[in-house]
Amino acid sequence: MSDASIGPVKSPRFPAELLQKRVHLALRDAGADEASAAAATRALMHASRLGIDSHGVRLASFYAECLRSGQINGTPAFKLQRTAAASAMLDADHGLGHAAAYRGMEEACRIARESGVGAVGIAHSTHYGAAGAYALAGAEAGLIAISTTNADSLVALYGGKTRFHGTNPIAAAAPVRDSKPWLLDMASSAIPYNRILLYRSLQRELPADVTADIDGEPTRDPHRAEILTPLGGLDFGFKGAGLAGLVTILSAVLTGATPDHLVAPMGDGNVKPHDIGHFCLAIDPARFVGREAYDGLMAQYLAGLRASPAKTGEPVLAPGDREWLTLAERSRTGIPVDPDTARFLELA
Repeated sequence: MSDASIGPVKSPRFPAELLQKRVHLALRDAGADEASAAAATRALMHASRLGIDSHGVRLASFYAECLRSGQINGTPAFKLQRTAAASAMLDADHGLGHAAAYRGMEEACRIARESGVGAVGIAHSTHYGAAGAYALAGAEAGLIAISTTNADSLVALYGGKTRFHGTNPIAAAAPVRDSKPWLLDMASSAIPYNRILLYRSLQRELPADVTADIDGEPTRDPHRAEILTPLGGLDFGFKGAGLAGLVTILSAVLTGATPDHLVAPMGDGNVKPHDIGHFCLAIDPARFVGREAYDGLMAQYLAGLRASPAKTGEPVLAPGDREWLTLAERSRTGIPVDPDTARFLELA
């Protein structure tokens, strides 16, 4: 989900090339090896280019802190094990989750080309940023892809007043012939926790009914917000809580990682290993309806969707369309950077 919905961000803008260099350098200086730093930079720039500012370059300082504290292993040794014709497991050795997730999706795609479907579970990993980065990598390889991750407790259960689930995102992407992929990237919470941190830096008031203070009382003050509500809010939050549970099952239970409510939080000087899991699924359309038929039906589906009458007079958008518009706009005008991140990257 793009942060364009929060309105114009009155922050200075910088070229993507400059931000990429500064982020990569900051992660290397903090102890990440080249492969880990490159993967994390790729994922953070994906988010910033597409307008997902809560998970973009602003996270560089957070990862640097965790690398320096030892909570993230800057030089992991991944262990990949093929477990069956269509499945594999990856031990991420507590490294940056971005490198593990890209590697897992790459393997899922390789297996899917052999078997039609490829599933890779990833254990002993850490926060991996925007889930859409890995689903998009699968779609760019020509496959339908799904990426999920669990996380430390930040979200109340439906009817609950304390943290239980993580923000537990679900991302999916599908290739579209001669066009950008269909791309869905959503948290199972009403908003991601990093949106609170972004709003604190920007001194913005939060939307109603998406956060609560530490006592479980609703608040719009980003400085008081400590608990997120599940997707669906006060009335329909059972939907988001259920989706969060599904993500925990796929990402943690299935992989042997730690369930959300038992995960040691990242940052704040915590040195206890952060231990979460990810799940990668790739599907080869050629092994189902066939590539030509798939391409034709996707084109037919998206043409019908975008031609559907809209209430506002604005065109109806498919998942990902807003992000591709943001990508084009930021390619011309630069990427906005909040004040805290600008200081960390020595841009201000």
